[in-house]
Amino acid sequence: MKKHILKKYLGLILLTAAVSINAHAQTSKHVILVSIDGFRPDFYLDKSWPTPNLQQLMKAGSYAKGVRCIFPSVTYPSHTTLITGTFPAKHGITYNTMPNEQRIYEWTTDSKKIKAETLWQAVRAGGMKSASISWPVSVGAEIDYNLPEIWSATNMADRKSAISEFATPKGLLEEMEKYAIGAVDMEDLNLSSLAMDENNSRMAAYIFRKYKPSLLTIHIAGVDGAEHKEGRSGPGVNKAVAAADHAVMNLVDAVKKAGLEDSTTIIITGDHGFLDLNKVLSPNVWLTELGIDSKVGTEEPVAKFQAAGGAAFFHLKDNNDLKTLAKVRKKLAELPKEYQLMFRIVERDELDKIGADPHAKFALAASKGVYIHDAASGPVVGPKKGGAHGFFPDVPEIQTGFIIAGAGVKKGVVLDLIGLEDVAPTAAKLLGISLKNADGKAVIHFLQH
Repeated sequence: MKKHILKKYLGLILLTAAVSINAHAQTSKHVILVSIDGFRPDFYLDKSWPTPNLQQLMKAGSYAKGVRCIFPSVTYPSHTTLITGTFPAKHGITYNTMPNEQRIYEWTTDSKKIKAETLWQAVRAGGMKSASISWPVSVGAEIDYNLPEIWSATNMADRKSAISEFATPKGLLEEMEKYAIGAVDMEDLNLSSLAMDENNSRMAAYIFRKYKPSLLTIHIAGVDGAEHKEGRSGPGVNKAVAAADHAVMNLVDAVKKAGLEDSTTIIITGDHGFLDLNKVLSPNVWLTELGIDSKVGTEEPVAKFQAAGGAAFFHLKDNNDLKTLAKVRKKLAELPKEYQLMFRIVERDELDKIGADPHAKFALAASKGVYIHDAASGPVVGPKKGGAHGFFPDVPEIQTGFIIAGAGVKKGVVLDLIGLEDVAPTAAKLLGISLKNADGKAVIHFLQH
């Protein structure tokens, strides 16, 4: 009897071990994670968009009709969620610009500020190599071949010199100029033209073919700029979307030329969608009316609304300053209805549920068509054209997209909605690795068993 029990017990141990091993089995030797800034599901669901390559990948693989974003739905926090599978409260990148040690707000580019484990780190821990092109918050990251998103401290239009300076290994950009893109001007690697997307995709294609990294991440940025200028549609948006689709083609072509079609998975996603604008709201003007200086200078102001496109987060210099908080709350409660219709207040408990900035007392979620600005003087409301993001995740137009095709992927699976935090765990599962403390889960519906 005892022998029978022992045999059964050992059998259970072996079965559990087998299940555990299978759960982390590698189904893809290479994953290419593409983020198209401002990517929307209609770019592949609506055949009128100039996206033959995205539509072909959708048909060859599987996709989601939408991806729920984080809050605020802006580029740098979103890309950090894409690479960690965690929400901003955990990974620490809560806005595009954050205060440095001198309390001066600046773009967050140093990967050391990311508090959660990244896919790049997990890949390295698994004994594999990674590569990355123009990914936000990737300077100094644990990436074998890295051309980060960075620009000169004295000239934001000059990305070339800064990319060269912070490249890993040194000389990687110069190698790209010699073998992948030719000698380029400063303008060919910044947001002044769509040449940036073309050149970045060609560099990524070259790196994939030559070095064959297990993970390649690339950020395609041009669509975002066009949508900011024109809104959700316009001739410039069409051109930018076509350019992004061509950049994807360069990557698909590189996989074929490398002879790695049977062992490579391509994931196309983004950071946020876009909404058309008609008004701009400046809530810091209300603080000025209360006698509170909200301008950020050499010192943190007593209180301020941190604007983030379709959102603003209220911060106090002293979290125990209940007097100032009460004054601001009273001001908001007594606003004319025309102002109150332009936003809703997101309370702390709701911010906690979606992993937003843990330091904000509350947030304003803008209504559709409203852009929130950080100006502390001038009119409270004014006209605004173009498009923006940053809105609360419950706004359908702010959803981004998701296509997955290639090795380890089922064909024809369609899901209504997944979360942005699910992308990294899905990529990790394909590679047979795991992410520590991820908030998201691998979307196993898409994956072959």
